[in-house]
Amino acid sequence: MLNNKSRNKMWIGVMLGGLGGIVTSHNLVCQAAAASNECPSILRSQNLSTSEVAPSAVRGLDVAVDENPFFQPSSLPFGAPDFSKITEAHFRPAFEKGMAEQMTEMQAIADSSEAPTFVNTIEAMERSGEVLTRVQRVFFNLSSAHSSPEIQKIQVELSPKLAAHSDNILLNRKLFARVQSLWEQKDQLALDSEQQRLLKDTYERFVRAGAQLTEEQQIRVRAINERASSLSTEYQNNLLAITKERSVLVDDESLLQGMSPDQIAAAAQQAKARGQAGKWLLTITNTTRQPILASLQNRELRQRVWEASAYRGLGRDGGIDNRAIVLELANLRAEKAKILGYTNHAAYALEQSMAKDPAAAIKMLADMVPAVVQKATEESTAIAELMQADGIDDQVQPWDWEYYAEKVRQRKYDLDDAQVRQYFLLDNVLKNGVFYTMNRLFGVEFKERFDIPVYHEDVRVFDVIDADGTAIGLFYADYFERETKRGGAWMSSFVGQSGLLGSKPVIVNVMNIPKPAEGAPALISFDHASTMFHEMGHAVHGLFSDVKYPSLAGTSVPRDFVEFPSTFQEDFAIHPEVLKNYAKHHTTGEVLPAALLEKMVAAKTFNQGYDTLEYLSSALLDLEWHSLSPNEIPADMEQFEAEVLQRRGVYLNAVPPRYKTAFFAHVWPGGYSASYYAYMWSEVLAADSFAWVRDTKGLSRESGDRFRSTVLSRGGSVDPMEQYRNFIGREPKVDGLLIRRGLK
Repeated sequence: MLNNKSRNKMWIGVMLGGLGGIVTSHNLVCQAAAASNECPSILRSQNLSTSEVAPSAVRGLDVAVDENPFFQPSSLPFGAPDFSKITEAHFRPAFEKGMAEQMTEMQAIADSSEAPTFVNTIEAMERSGEVLTRVQRVFFNLSSAHSSPEIQKIQVELSPKLAAHSDNILLNRKLFARVQSLWEQKDQLALDSEQQRLLKDTYERFVRAGAQLTEEQQIRVRAINERASSLSTEYQNNLLAITKERSVLVDDESLLQGMSPDQIAAAAQQAKARGQAGKWLLTITNTTRQPILASLQNRELRQRVWEASAYRGLGRDGGIDNRAIVLELANLRAEKAKILGYTNHAAYALEQSMAKDPAAAIKMLADMVPAVVQKATEESTAIAELMQADGIDDQVQPWDWEYYAEKVRQRKYDLDDAQVRQYFLLDNVLKNGVFYTMNRLFGVEFKERFDIPVYHEDVRVFDVIDADGTAIGLFYADYFERETKRGGAWMSSFVGQSGLLGSKPVIVNVMNIPKPAEGAPALISFDHASTMFHEMGHAVHGLFSDVKYPSLAGTSVPRDFVEFPSTFQEDFAIHPEVLKNYAKHHTTGEVLPAALLEKMVAAKTFNQGYDTLEYLSSALLDLEWHSLSPNEIPADMEQFEAEVLQRRGVYLNAVPPRYKTAFFAHVWPGGYSASYYAYMWSEVLAADSFAWVRDTKGLSRESGDRFRSTVLSRGGSVDPMEQYRNFIGREPKVDGLLIRRGLK
C-alpha cells in the first residue's frame, strides 16, 4: 500500500498520494487510503533510546525552534531527515514558512511579465515548495507510523490550512492562464515525451481542481475542500484511538487456550504496557477479520474479539462514532463532483485511472461474484460440519470462520501454522528472502547502517547499492506494531527521486507485525512474509525511479496501476529458489522440507472464497458510496451498507466486508476513494505478468532489468497500459488471477 501522503506532486500543497494494502489472503492492509486497506527481532537503526532518537514523540514541546531543521536541506546522506534534531515544536513554523514561501514562488510565476514557457512556468512550479516538501514528508509519515497527541492536534489545525493552500495554487486564475496557454500550443513547443506528460498532467490537475469554474463555484469548492480535509483528519485520528479503545482485555489465562506461548507472553506484555499487569490484552488489527480468531478455542472470547472489531466506529457503549463523518464526507464529495461537472465522485475519481469509469470497475468485480459466492458457500458448508462435530448446533458465525477454517486447512493439508512459523524468522525473511530476491532480479544490495537517526528504536536503515556500485538511495524498515502506529502495511518516502532537483529516494516500508515478548525470536506468519515482499515491490517502485520531474516520479501513477509492481513482487515469496534461501528453521537451520512446502503452496488457494468475497464486498461498498449524487446520500450508514451487500449479491452473514464503512481507512481519510477496486485490477496485471516471467526468463537479471526499465523506473512519465505492453508485449489477461486465487 502507498501512504496517502507520500506521492510526489509536492507543489500541490496537500499531497494526495498513498500506497498500502494487500488484498490476497493477508489480514493486512497494504492501506489505504492511506489507510489499507487492506504487515527477528529488528535491531534498532542507531544505538539510542527512544527519547534520544525521537524527541518529537516523547518529549513534547520542550525544544526551542531557533534553528528549525526543516528550513534548510538535511546534511545527512540523501537528505534523510535528522530525527535527532526534529521535535514537534518545529512542525508548525516549518509548515507556515513552507506555505508562505511556496505561495510567493507561485505568485511570482503567475505575475511574470515574460511569455509563458515550459521552463519558466511548469518547471518553475516543480521547483517550488522546498521547505513545505521536507516538512510534509516527515510529518505525515510520523502521523501514520509514530503519532502522538501533539502530532494529531497539529494535523487537525493544519489540514484545512493545507487544503486552502492547495486551492490558492490550483484556483489561481493568472497561474492557470499560463498553464492553459502552454497546453493550447503544446504541439509547437518541441517537448520531449516526459515534458508532454507533465504538461498534460499539470493542465488536467488545474481543471479537475476547478480552475475553469465561476468565482461563486470556486468559493464553494474551497469550502468543501477545507471541510473535507478536517473530516478526513478527524476520521484518521479516530481510527488510531479506536484501536486502543476496542482492544479486548482478558483476565483469565485459561480463555487463551489455543494461542501459542509466545502469543500469550506478547499479550501479557501488551496488558502490562497498559497498566494491566497480570492480565492479557488482545489488540485489534485494521480489518474486520482478526488473525487471532484462528487460534482461540473459547467461542465466547472469539465473539468478543470479532464484535470489538466489526462494531468499531459506531458509537456503541459510548465509544467513538464515525457515522456522521462518513455521511458528511460522502455528501461533500458528491457535491464537489457535481460542481465540477461529473455525475458523481466515482466518475471524477476514476477519470484518470486505467479503468476510466466506475462501470468498468464494477463490471470487473460483479463478473466475479457468482463464482466467488459459490466458493465461499462451499467453504461454509465444510466449516458447519466441523462445528456440528464439536456439538455446536448453530449457523456459522463470523467469529467461527477463522477458527474452523484453520481446522479444515489442517485436515485438508495437514498444515500446522505454528510449525510453519518456525521457518520464518523475520530477519531471515528480510535479508535472505526479500533482499536476496532484489539482488537476483536487479543486482542491488542492501547494507545496514547505524549512523542515521530514526524516529523509533525499531526502525532500521539500509543503503541501497546498484549493481555497478553506485548508491541508489536509503531504505527504512519499520515492521513492528505499536500503539502510535495506524493499522496496516504501507510504503512511503522521506525524499523523492528527481533529476530536476538532483534528489535520490529515501523510502520506508511500514508494517504491523506483532512484536515478540522480550528475548523471544521474531517468528512471523507466511502471510506477513508475503506482505514484506509486497511492500518491497512498492519500495523499489520508488527506489528505481529515474525521471526528471518530481510530479512524475516513483509511485505517481493511477491507483489501479500502483499495486501492480507490489503484487507482482509478492509472488516471489513462494518461488522455490527464494524459499529455499530464506525459509529455514530458526534454531536448526533446516531448510523448509519439500513436503511442508508443497502443503504451503497448495494451501495458498485455501479459503479463497472467503478472502475474495470479503474484498469484493468492500470494493463494491466503496464504489456504491461514491456513485451517489448529493440528494441520494442516505440518513442511515449501516442500513445503506446492508442494502448494498444484498443488492450486489455479496451478502453472506459469516463473511462480512474486509473493511466496514465505519473503519474503511482506504476511502474516508485516504486516497483510495472509489478506488479500492484497484487492488483486484492490479492483481490481474501482477498475476498475468508473473506467469509470463515464470514461463520465460524466470528469476533472473534479464527479467528484473526488463521490469525495471519498462515499469519501475518510469513512474508516471509513460501511460500505464503502455508500460505494461512494453514489459510483456501484450495486453493483460485474467487467467492468471483466477488460477492465483484458486478460482480456476
